[in-house]
Amino acid sequence: MLVPAMVVFFEWTLRRRGRMMERYATRGALRRLAPEASKGKLRLQFWLFAIAFSLLVVAVARPQMGSKLREVEREGVEIVVAVDVSNSMLASDFSPNRLERTKYAVSRVIEGLREERIGVIIFAGDAYTQLPITADYLTARNFVERISPSQVTKQGTDIGKAIDLATSSFSSESGASRVVILVTDGENHEDDALQAAERAAARGVKIYTIGIGTPEGAPIAIGDDFIRDEKGEIVVSKLDEASLQKIAVTTGGAYVRATNASVGVEEIVELVNATEKAKFKTEIFEEYDEKFPIPLTAALVVLLVEFSILPRRNRVLSRVNLFGAREGDR
Repeated sequence: MLVPAMVVFFEWTLRRRGRMMERYATRGALRRLAPEASKGKLRLQFWLFAIAFSLLVVAVARPQMGSKLREVEREGVEIVVAVDVSNSMLASDFSPNRLERTKYAVSRVIEGLREERIGVIIFAGDAYTQLPITADYLTARNFVERISPSQVTKQGTDIGKAIDLATSSFSSESGASRVVILVTDGENHEDDALQAAERAAARGVKIYTIGIGTPEGAPIAIGDDFIRDEKGEIVVSKLDEASLQKIAVTTGGAYVRATNASVGVEEIVELVNATEKAKFKTEIFEEYDEKFPIPLTAALVVLLVEFSILPRRNRVLSRVNLFGAREGDR
């Protein structure tokens, strides 16, 4: 839109100037007074400038070519992080509560990864896939930040379902490089967690458990009140370390107890890095081939030509202008 507007303005200005000059002298007198003046060269300079401007606009738009998928082989471990989002994770023996401390810990784990692939599941009375296995750590951290008890429809704590879902989440490429990081207070309302751990061990899965909470426990705040039992007494949620230790030992993993000072992230990352690595094939986009230097170079060349043209008449343009009309006809 801008170039056509420039053309219209240029032609209007050129004709207006011609009409104003003809008020003071005839065309023949003007040619005698300014024999070197050439409308043809003015038009040529303008069109060269317009072409250069158009090429610069194309260069600024950064034309690109050559995008395609490329397969890259990497070595790493597949990790599924299982996060407890039951109401007991709202207990305040960790600041501000167990769940927020857990989200911080998981984010730290993700920050320590390099070539690994990671998935996230959440669980309470049932287990749900929050994020399938991926190598996109930024997306993983964003999903972890949004974890909330409101994302599950069934309350309670079923660690066995979480382990089964995590075990089935690994890809066929992972082989023996399969790790589950289970973050929970260990308060299990079902009795199938150890059997699920045995099934996971049979499939080559190691489970590292992080116990979040204290043995003394803390009440669970929901809004402005605390959860109470049938007798109206405040429920105190306590860390069940024994269950988490058994799950870890059964699969050849390890148990780490979180504290307000240290969530145990460093220990978990070191253990994961020591795990046997598998080779993964990942498809990525190749970078685009930038083509903007071509129109940019052409624009500079055209501008150099435009600057080199002097607005004086030569033998060719004195007879025929840029559009084929003789100067003597104007």
